[in-house]
Amino acid sequence: MFETLSLFGLFVSAMLAATPIPFQSEVVFVALQTAGEVPIWQMLVVAGTGNTLGALITYVIGRGANHWRDRRWFPASPEQMARAESWFHRWGAWVLLLSWAPGGDLACLVAGVLRMNPLLFTLLVAIAKTARYAVVAFLTAQTLSALA
Repeated sequence: MFETLSLFGLFVSAMLAATPIPFQSEVVFVALQTAGEVPIWQMLVVAGTGNTLGALITYVIGRGANHWRDRRWFPASPEQMARAESWFHRWGAWVLLLSWAPGGDLACLVAGVLRMNPLLFTLLVAIAKTARYAVVAFLTAQTLSALA
């Protein structure tokens, strides 16, 4: 039961973290890893899937964003969107391999605005998001072993 609830919580936190809602799923990931009750491979699959789904939500928001770009509540200013579009055009779809980094959610939004191929988007984002959790898991394991 603990494992199922923990994985559900990790999934939700990872999904929310990749949407415009400010959230840090790494804290949940590290806490769950530290508890040692859930296998790391399951945590990676669940967190990577949740974070990719959240990025897809942000992508879908971007697909309809042109209609709402002039609204105050829009998650990016016109200047931010212009910079992001310029950056995206300069680096192409490969910029999504950095979707795990700060500002990565904006890249996902811009990919939607630019109507990037959804399959390519999902593939690149899934690689980036899951790799980030793998790095977090590795660093956490190294820290825990150094403290032991």
